Amino acid sequence: MLATSLATLVSVKSQAALWLFQQSSQRMNILELWGHMGWAARAVAIILLVMSAWSIGVMLDRWLTFTAARKQSRQFAPLVAGALREGKLDEAIRVGERNKKSHLAKVVTAGLQEFRAHQQSGEIPGKKIAASKRALERAEAIVHAELERGLSGLATIGSTAPFVGLLGTVIGIIDAFQEIHGSNTTGMSAVAGGISEALVTTALGLTVAIPAVMMFNYFTSKIKAFDVEMDNSSSELVDYFLKRSVLTRK
Repeated sequence: MLATSLATLVSVKSQAALWLFQQSSQRMNILELWGHMGWAARAVAIILLVMSAWSIGVMLDRWLTFTAARKQSRQFAPLVAGALREGKLDEAIRVGERNKKSHLAKVVTAGLQEFRAHQQSGEIPGKKIAASKRALERAEAIVHAELERGLSGLATIGSTAPFVGLLGTVIGIIDAFQEIHGSNTTGMSAVAGGISEALVTTALGLTVAIPAVMMFNYFTSKIKAFDVEMDNSSSELVDYFLKRSVLTRK
């Protein structure tokens, strides 16, 4: 008896799966799906496509920016360290100006320029170092804001795209049931087509959101690493200013 029931259940499920596969294969054409969508579902799909294009643009922009910053910072760090060891302040500033895409160069150059300006004015060492430290902090804040450009929008897309897609699905399902009510037909075949078309917007929303969330987390971790590098460079530069001021007084 149990074996007979299991065989019947498997047979019913197999037939249902075959029917769904046949229906989905008939409706897999994107143009056909677009043609069957209502105006509201099409509007949702267009919004999701715009969100996808914008997020891809932000991803490419941040990727290129971070890659260039990492590459130039690797070139900048040993060169500026060598110039400072030899006491060549002007040479260190020129090295920083040649690596304008480096996050480290922007911060270090700002501190060096401030130190040089106060050094030429003949201020007492304490005020000179304090002014240089403030310049470093301002440069860090500016660079951090530049690195974060576009990421808030990427986070917004990652969090809202699934709900936008779900809105399109709800609208599509409402339209499907209205068609059933108007045609006075019942059964799976009457609603399956409309629901499958409605679910397209949910799938599109998830397709937009998943890469956006993943890349947002990736870029956020990169910015944290850049912040640590800038903090360390600023601290080392302040130590250099202190040592140089002591040597100057001697």
